[in-house]
Amino acid sequence: MALDVQGVTLAVIIGTLAAIVYSLRILVLMERRVANVEEHLERIANKIFREEMRIERSLGRRKGRKR
Repeated sequence: MALDVQGVTLAVIIGTLAAIVYSLRILVLMERRVANVEEHLERIANKIFREEMRIERSLGRRKGRKR
């Protein structure tokens, strides 16, 4: 049974919609991964900041003691 013009058009439209849905699914998964990476980077930056503040406080106390 050969497809007529309407059948071919319908198949193309359904295929295109399926491709769009699949692409959106992939985009959502990638966005979640990027958000997860950003969260980890923020945690690392906060840890580095806290460590730098500890170092600065300890150096400030040492400088105060020498004077």
